[in-house]
Amino acid sequence: MQLSDYGLSRERGFLSHYEIDEIALPSLFAGVKQAANDLSDLLTSGCVRHWLGQLVDPGLEDWALEAPEEQVRTAMVHYSFLVQAYVWGEPEPPAALPANLARPIVALADRLGQAPLLPYSAYVLDNWARLDKAGPIDLENIRMVQNFYGGADENWFVMVHVAIEAEAGVLLDNAVKLIEAANAGDASEGERLLVEMNAAWERIYAHFSRMPERCDPYIYFQRVRPYIHGWANNPALGEGLLYEGVERFEGRPQAYRGQTGSQSSIVPAMDALFGVGHSDDPLKRFLDELHHYRPVPHRRFVEDLGAQSQLRPFVEGSGSAGLKDAFNACIEQVARFRTRHLEYAASYINKQMGSLKGNDPDVGTGGTPFMKYLKKHRDENRAQVI
Repeated sequence: MQLSDYGLSRERGFLSHYEIDEIALPSLFAGVKQAANDLSDLLTSGCVRHWLGQLVDPGLEDWALEAPEEQVRTAMVHYSFLVQAYVWGEPEPPAALPANLARPIVALADRLGQAPLLPYSAYVLDNWARLDKAGPIDLENIRMVQNFYGGADENWFVMVHVAIEAEAGVLLDNAVKLIEAANAGDASEGERLLVEMNAAWERIYAHFSRMPERCDPYIYFQRVRPYIHGWANNPALGEGLLYEGVERFEGRPQAYRGQTGSQSSIVPAMDALFGVGHSDDPLKRFLDELHHYRPVPHRRFVEDLGAQSQLRPFVEGSGSAGLKDAFNACIEQVARFRTRHLEYAASYINKQMGSLKGNDPDVGTGGTPFMKYLKKHRDENRAQVI
């Protein structure tokens, strides 16, 4: 395994290898780009569907098949935000997505092997840029490029995730090296790599801990979260959303999961590496389903990591106390990360009061009751030390 085989790197982890503000889309996207740039104003007008309904369908079916991947992913960012704004930008959600939005988002999603709505990859992984191109990817030097309403709370929420994803590149690179160390029976190298991962987790946790600095729980729930829901298990949309003009859907509503941090591949990659499993429950089934919402190369990385990792049996049979302690420290770091996620889920979502249709404080943006099962998965993680 090599990170480059999956489009990943130690410096950027699962983040895009490019920055979205460097990607130029062809002229057929002029109207879409304008609407995406003006999305905050269109939402504030209170009649965003009127404006988005006037967009011309550029007919992307053929273009999406042949265009450079960077352009397709950039178009996916803009279109997925427009789709979410159309659905959730007014008090009552619509029964259908009009063909001028449905056909392009389906064409882009088909090329990328993803679902035709806003995924985590378009919300976070491909939706960032550095302010100083010579500087690092950190919270003082990055920005969210496409947004809904904009503002510090929305931007900061995404920027914290970008900083975490960049820091996680060390985890991914060391994961590949740990497979090699385990196969070679090199306990000292394994311990060194795990200690280095533990330090990276400390930096990740430090980024995660900064979320409340500029993202207020009330503002998040009322002004950020409503636009990232999907149309699965959401009473406001019944059986789902109709995609007009998409023949293969045959006029049937489609129920897709909403954007959620659970689509990030960091924790699943670590579970795969460390051999951490979870007993069956609704959240596990939900997370298994979300695996198919990830970019295809990220799915392959997690799957290959799980198939090839012999780290747990290597550590168990090594007889090295230092290697075992380093392994268990990393298991604890993942559990600690899950604990902080649980705390944020409580304060940013579960303790808030819903005001918009589809924005249920007891249900995650992916469409599942989450508090009970987040605790269970955290505890199962922690219990699987050696």
